[in-house]
Amino acid sequence: MTYRAGDQPNNALSLNVFEPGEIASTAGTSGVVYGINGEISYDPKSRVNTFAHVNHKTGFNRLGILLCINGAGILNAWTKRNIVSDGTSYEKMNEIASQAPIGSGGVSVLPFGNGAERVLENKDYGCSFHGVNFNIHNRSHLLRAAQEGIVFSFKYGIEIMEDMGMPVNKIHAGNANMFLSPLFRDTLAGVTGAVIELYDTNGSIGAAIGAGMGAGLYKDHNEAFASLQKIRVIEPKASDMPVYDEAYRRWKSYIQE
Repeated sequence: MTYRAGDQPNNALSLNVFEPGEIASTAGTSGVVYGINGEISYDPKSRVNTFAHVNHKTGFNRLGILLCINGAGILNAWTKRNIVSDGTSYEKMNEIASQAPIGSGGVSVLPFGNGAERVLENKDYGCSFHGVNFNIHNRSHLLRAAQEGIVFSFKYGIEIMEDMGMPVNKIHAGNANMFLSPLFRDTLAGVTGAVIELYDTNGSIGAAIGAGMGAGLYKDHNEAFASLQKIRVIEPKASDMPVYDEAYRRWKSYIQE
């Protein structure tokens, strides 16, 4: 055996995430932010977890800090079935959501309807919609608020990671699932201030590369990742960041009540 790893360390490998400060993310049914730390640290409340990364060894600390949000893309799928249940595609649903302004006109959605969340100290908040006004809000506001709520849950966990000494300035992700949504990507960049880099890769490719590296099939690290293709870079817009921050603070207040 030349290589073995769990799904998230393996996904990080596929995105060439090895060094302190580098971040990998996925956003399928559940959502994950996985960052590399060069120092031994942990969250005393176990809201995020620390693992040995694939290149960790004695005297060379490379630890993965794992944030997992149970209620992520599953909320987006739920809104598709129940708010636009007429066969509308995800692409069209994203277009409808983008008709609402940043902050969804005051609507906030807690996306935690997939069970208890470790990041919330194993509390089960459920999914809930807040601030809906029947006279001014429509499905575009609800759809946008759902995607913003997923991103804001990422931000909530990222703040814990940052408190552990891990800066989040750049996020690597595969071009799949929620990262196919421009609204999702822009919101994540806007509320975190991080640059989002999308790549044409996945975990199975990472497993193959890891096995090849372990077997010595590549002459060096650069050769192992020579075929990794960057598809898109999303930069946060400075003018939008205060609006995202206001929406996030409102969203966060519903957790702290």
